[in-house]
Amino acid sequence: MGALIVWSPELVGYDFGAGHPMAPVRLVLTQELLTALGLLELPDLEVADAPLAEDADLLRVHDADYVQAVRRAEEDGQPRPERGLGDEDTPVFGQVHTASARIAGATLAAAKAVWTGAADRAVSLAGGMHHAMPQRASGFCVYNDIAVAIAWLLDNGARRVAYVDLDAHHGDGVERAFWDDDRVLTISVHQHPGSLFPGTGYPQDIGSAAARGSAVNVALPPRTGDAGWLRAVEALAVPLVSEHAPDILITQHGCDCHGTDPLAELDVSVDAQRAAAVMMGALADRCAGGRWVATGGGGYEVVGVVPRVWAHLVAVVAGHPLDPATPVPDAWRSMIWDLTEVDAPQTMTDGRTTELARFAEGYNPDDEVDRAIMATRQAVFPWHGLDPFLD
Repeated sequence: MGALIVWSPELVGYDFGAGHPMAPVRLVLTQELLTALGLLELPDLEVADAPLAEDADLLRVHDADYVQAVRRAEEDGQPRPERGLGDEDTPVFGQVHTASARIAGATLAAAKAVWTGAADRAVSLAGGMHHAMPQRASGFCVYNDIAVAIAWLLDNGARRVAYVDLDAHHGDGVERAFWDDDRVLTISVHQHPGSLFPGTGYPQDIGSAAARGSAVNVALPPRTGDAGWLRAVEALAVPLVSEHAPDILITQHGCDCHGTDPLAELDVSVDAQRAAAVMMGALADRCAGGRWVATGGGGYEVVGVVPRVWAHLVAVVAGHPLDPATPVPDAWRSMIWDLTEVDAPQTMTDGRTTELARFAEGYNPDDEVDRAIMATRQAVFPWHGLDPFLD
């Protein structure tokens, strides 16, 4: 056993066209950086092809009428506005079903490998399509690969699953898929929904009457930086995942929380996102028998941010974390210049420190981020028998 990365060149076929923020080049540049850094040659990391998800797996989450609508959109190229297909966010493109099903297949393959013991950990960088709903596309997401993988796990023996979403945007589609299911703990750390799509994910959103406390949302103020963001991740994910005692941990590492991302307004460095990946790996080891599946997600600064954040993620999943001071290979930087005439970063760090100030060591009611964390802890912790003021 060891780690697995699921990748096929066909994954870049998920392409909404020129000018769309979800540019598939971000995946190409990430794979090139992984190669340049030698990560794909690590002895404990296997590379596996990304299969197409079968309809039977998509139907674990999505309505049959919706899957058929996506298929028809691929055939005739026509929008289906009632299904969320064809607007500026999620336009119809030539391989809209096939490419979306491949992303779902990639994350499902990662989950199957970990659950069956073929791998200890796995990563699906093209995955993380957390906005897709059972009946419609939303926010660049056509099929919800994460929800499909979790549903498969539940159908194949997993008693409890924990999901931690670190994207700047609320993980609404995954939350909605398991809103009534207390076997699945969904935790989303995101920018306040009053200032960012999709406009959901308030601290009082805690799951249905059948699953109170199973949905966890911390809504961070715009411009939240490294210290506050890491504090929020630790203050919620660590105690709640520990209490939930999942059989497997699923995480989403959208890197649009970075300060240079064009779509969000958080200020979380590459260094802090690396630290969060390390935290998630340690949490999986402590609470889920080491079983961990990580996905990509959002991230729209495709040169300086996405490749570095996800290279760090792959290195952590593989058990060989990169020193933040690692130089970015000259060959990769030269390729970036030739393609874009942009100076790529010289190292794998933004030069920030990531020392964690744990929330349980002192709550500051005058701090905006601490108030956001406490609002969520007060809404959710009692349903788990936990004290909002203590570990």
